[in-house]
Amino acid sequence: MRPLEQAQADVLNTMPRMGSETVAIAESLGRVLHAPAIAQTLVPPFPNSAMDGFAVQAADLTGATVTLPVNEDVPAGTVPTMAVTSGTVTRIMTGAPMPDGADAVVPIENTESTDRSHVTFTGAVSPGTNVRPAGGDVSPGDVVVEAGVRLTARHLASLASVGVSPVVAKMPIIALMSTGDEVVEPEVAQLGPGMIRDTNRVLLRGVLTDLGVPYVDLGIIGDDVDELRSAYRHAAEIGDAIISTGGVSMGDFDFVKQILGETGSVEFWRVAMQPGKPFAFGSVSGVPLFGLPGNPVSTFVSFEQMVRPALLHMMGARNVFRPRITGVMGEDVETTADRDVFLRVLLAESSDGSFVAVRSGEQGSNVLSALSMADAFAIVPRGVSRLSAGETLDIEMFSWNERRPFDG
Repeated sequence: MRPLEQAQADVLNTMPRMGSETVAIAESLGRVLHAPAIAQTLVPPFPNSAMDGFAVQAADLTGATVTLPVNEDVPAGTVPTMAVTSGTVTRIMTGAPMPDGADAVVPIENTESTDRSHVTFTGAVSPGTNVRPAGGDVSPGDVVVEAGVRLTARHLASLASVGVSPVVAKMPIIALMSTGDEVVEPEVAQLGPGMIRDTNRVLLRGVLTDLGVPYVDLGIIGDDVDELRSAYRHAAEIGDAIISTGGVSMGDFDFVKQILGETGSVEFWRVAMQPGKPFAFGSVSGVPLFGLPGNPVSTFVSFEQMVRPALLHMMGARNVFRPRITGVMGEDVETTADRDVFLRVLLAESSDGSFVAVRSGEQGSNVLSALSMADAFAIVPRGVSRLSAGETLDIEMFSWNERRPFDG
């Protein structure tokens, strides 16, 4: 078995990189920035008010009560027509340009007024108070978002602020299939003898959609060498990468290794991880192939540890692995010492703020119920066969959902 770290490195070093394209900001959510986004303008482009209030000369307000005349009103979207001179003020709204001569803004709630022509101040103010300077956020030449970042809504807002259309990596197209005579579509109401519903393609379609990666679903391919050979060749014609499930174990009808030997190559066959040991990586006509195990939990673990990082690497992402935190095991655990073990766990927060992991259910590679309930993997490293409750370990987050309820 190939150690997990070595298998991951071998895959990442083999994956081709996608080219780039310029897209509209609205179309770039989830895409990986291929070139840094560089500002050409100031943000904000002019000094403006941070509050609804009055633009003043700070020297006019010494702390004593003073009433001053109002020059004009400046709503957002308009520009001042009059300068603020000593002894005058301008009523101004948030985001409106500062008038010449003004160096501070007093919030409206800190003033008193009986009419719109005059306003009374009762406190002092310092120059620069509630004023947003031009370029206070971004200046020309600043890198707004670095290359290799997978764009979130927050990044898109920054791009919009400087009007930059992002240069992003093209998205790989995945050819996806399940294999096996025993596998039927999940909508089948009544299973025949020996049949199982195809959960793997449902799972993989979901995780690919979460990642924003398009796919072509080739359906279920039976345990027939000619049919499988044809399916893999077609997948290589239409996809930038191929993902199949099933057919990678040691049974008499597991034909993937044979077909790869005929139409491509096999880089490695087994990985020292549990679940997910029977994982194949190779190529068909030069197109990378990920052969995932047939058991659904093994499929998920293999995708998370091998395929997801590889697809992000293809897109030029700087960070490709899920975040890990340190937690403690909330129960005794015995595992296999010759591989990295990914326990499906629920997390609870202890009184001291540490995370405590407990198994979310039975840990068989076919037990989807425990996977669906889990928050994370608790990782028992290779070489360790037993963990006692209270021992620390790495926890890899694949689901960090909302955790604080509304108690109203």
